[in-house]
Amino acid sequence: MKFTILITSYNKEKYLKECIQSCLNQNKNDYEIILCDNFSDDGTTTILTEFENKIKIIKKRRVSKHGPVNQMDLIKEGLHVSKGDYICLLDGDDYFYLDKLVTLEKYLNINKNLNIVFDLPEIKKDNNFKQLKLKNKYQKHIWPTIINTSSITIKKDFLKNFFQKELFKNFNLLEIDFRLNVYSRCIDKKFLIIRDKTTVYRYVEGSIITSIKKFSKKWFIKRLQAHEYMSYIFKINNLHYKYGIDWFFTKILSIFLK
Repeated sequence: MKFTILITSYNKEKYLKECIQSCLNQNKNDYEIILCDNFSDDGTTTILTEFENKIKIIKKRRVSKHGPVNQMDLIKEGLHVSKGDYICLLDGDDYFYLDKLVTLEKYLNINKNLNIVFDLPEIKKDNNFKQLKLKNKYQKHIWPTIINTSSITIKKDFLKNFFQKELFKNFNLLEIDFRLNVYSRCIDKKFLIIRDKTTVYRYVEGSIITSIKKFSKKWFIKRLQAHEYMSYIFKINNLHYKYGIDWFFTKILSIFLK
């Protein structure tokens, strides 16, 4: 079983070295590291020079003004050249603990039919750590708690199929973690959530996730896209997605808020 760690980055100079080093220090042999960068204009290039003989580096221009679209485009580029059976996604400002790959291998050897393994990350904010907790959702027709990109390990063929089905198209505010979470956990259902501490998700102001202020007009537009994406993936799988009260109020507010 071979893993590809696929890092995506844009202007993550402050955190990138720790991210890459955490991958190089894994307690496992036979894996590769691919870093895809959107031609960062901070000090990223200098950092990458230190690692150019240890990891594969791909640079590609941004294709959109929307961060989620650029991230998915980079992942597609890295997927094309990857050699692993499983892809460990990693944002350039997060990092792995040393036994991440060993832990994943243990679970995947037991559950060979899995398409995705999610691990519950430790969220790092102001040097404090707190493990992500899954919320009990009271609304039946709503998405589950989204587990972040860096905590997703996905079978290569499943990810390729995701691109072929064009499940990453449209809905330009929705990140890859949302799409993979809802499809895997609501439709495909060949997933496992593990609680071993293997990933650190760094809370960073101005990141793709934190750049949209909660309850702003853009926040509601993104939430509406989430409902529409849920409806879309249910429909193409001959399932019915019931629009609830959250969709109704989200639709109204996304129109009238300034």
